[in-house]
Amino acid sequence: MAHDHHPHVRDDARQDTETPLDEAEHWEAFYRATDRHWSGRVNTTFAQHVAELAAPATDSPRGPRTALDLGCGEGADAVWLASHGWQVTAVDISATALERGRAHATEAGVADRITWEQHDLSQTFPEGQFDLVSAQFLHSSLRRDRSPLLRRATASVAPGGTLLLVSHGEFPDWAPQPRPDVLFHTAQETVDLLALDDSWRIELAGTVERDATTPDGAPARLQDVVVRLNRRTGPTT
Repeated sequence: MAHDHHPHVRDDARQDTETPLDEAEHWEAFYRATDRHWSGRVNTTFAQHVAELAAPATDSPRGPRTALDLGCGEGADAVWLASHGWQVTAVDISATALERGRAHATEAGVADRITWEQHDLSQTFPEGQFDLVSAQFLHSSLRRDRSPLLRRATASVAPGGTLLLVSHGEFPDWAPQPRPDVLFHTAQETVDLLALDDSWRIELAGTVERDATTPDGAPARLQDVVVRLNRRTGPTT
């Protein structure tokens, strides 16, 4: 999910499947299989783009700027946001992942800046609108269609706010036998799924490379598909 991690077949693309599977059971088993899955570090592509946004106005009458982290996993991005002044709502389907996120936030001293919510985003969604809505590597081999989820994400962006989507662009070189039934959306395909109206400005839609390491610790490069949108605050002309 939203982490600086090595992509694997199980979570880094959409797969059509003949057999309905339970999303919650799948991810709960995934997280319980080990004490920790991700590094606990913020994803570098995510951090770079958030750093380019206006600084959270902690002295504003409306309080600090708000962020919604969809598919927060073990909480690395949520903790990073909170440590940089954001008030965060962090969402995941796995209770185990959320519990680890809470522990990470407490250890980092930002527990009071993060609200943790458990949602199957195909069924329920956090309430409200946010200055930043983030979906980092929010893929699942069990979900057939990402478009309803992504469109609900756009509706959660407050006027003047940002939607930041980062997805895997391809299998890594070390992936064993990449499957032809696993698809990666391009930046333009992702934009098309959102069905945007003219209240949105596309700030970036493309593919970027970032440094990574293989499971054996060797240096590598990965491709991320980045879509960054701004919701206009007033009427368009």
